[in-house]
Amino acid sequence: MEPPLHPSRPTAMDKHRLTLTVLTLLPLAVACGTDTGSGSGSGSVAPDGKPPVTGIHWRVDSLTTGDTTQKAPIGAYLQIDDSGQAHGNYGCNSFGASAAVQGDRVDFGSARSTDMACDKAPMAFEAAFSHTLAGGALTAAVEGGRLTLTAENGDRVRLTKESDASLSGTRWQVTSLVDGDTASSLPAAATGKAWFTLDEKAGTASGSLGCNRFTAKATVRDGHLTLGVPRTTRRMCDASLMDTENTLSKIFDRPLTYRIDHRSITLTSENDKGVSALAQP
Repeated sequence: MEPPLHPSRPTAMDKHRLTLTVLTLLPLAVACGTDTGSGSGSGSVAPDGKPPVTGIHWRVDSLTTGDTTQKAPIGAYLQIDDSGQAHGNYGCNSFGASAAVQGDRVDFGSARSTDMACDKAPMAFEAAFSHTLAGGALTAAVEGGRLTLTAENGDRVRLTKESDASLSGTRWQVTSLVDGDTASSLPAAATGKAWFTLDEKAGTASGSLGCNRFTAKATVRDGHLTLGVPRTTRRMCDASLMDTENTLSKIFDRPLTYRIDHRSITLTSENDKGVSALAQP
C-alpha cells in the first residue's frame, strides 16, 4: 500500500552545473504555451516515387555495428529538412549538419554538437552513432513508418517515424534541471525516476519527484502551467534522490512557462529556473 499523501513545500539544494554550448546552426523551433511542437511533417514525395525521409521526425531505435546492436538512449532522434539541413540528438548531445539527399542516398556533412557529458552508456552510443553518420553516404530504406540507414560497411541505424507529444496525457520523464542557459543533468540515482503527467480536463498533475509520488492541481491558461501545492508520499531515500526531489519541488505553486519541441518540454519559472523532460515512447 502506498504511504499517505501529505502537503509539502520546496526546499533548496546545491546543483552541479553543466553548461551547454548553444549552436546557432541548430533550429530552435519550439512552441511556447501550446502543445504543438515543430511538427513531425508529412515529408514531400520524392521524384522517383520512393517514400520520403525529409520533413519527418525520426526516433532512433538502435544502431548495429558489426555483430553488435545497441539500443538508442531515450531522446535520440534525426530530422532532415527540405533545404538540406539535418538536426537531432546523438543520445546525449544535440547536433546539426548539412544533409545531401539524392535518391535513396543520404550524405551528412561535418556536424557541430553541444558539449554535455552524460552517463557511460549514452556517451558510448553517441560516439558510435556520430561516427556512422559521418562515415560517408548512407542508403535509406523506408517501409511502414520505419527508416533504415545502411553504411557501405553494413552498419545500420534503425529509426521510427514519431508524432508530436501533447502537453496533456503524456508521461514526461525529467532529464535535467534548468537555470537560465545552464542545464544540469540529474544524478545517476535519479535518472529515469522523476516524471510527471498532466490531465488537463481533470485539472490535475501526478508523478514522481524521484523518491516520492505526488499529486497536485494543475491549471493551463494564457501560455502558462500552474501546479498547486503538491501532496506527496513520505518515503526517505538516499541523499542524491532527496536533493533532486527538493529541487524539483520548486516548480510547484507558481506559474510556469512551458515550451514543447516535438517530444521534449521545458518548464521555467519567472526566474528562468525549471526542468526539461522528454515524452516517453
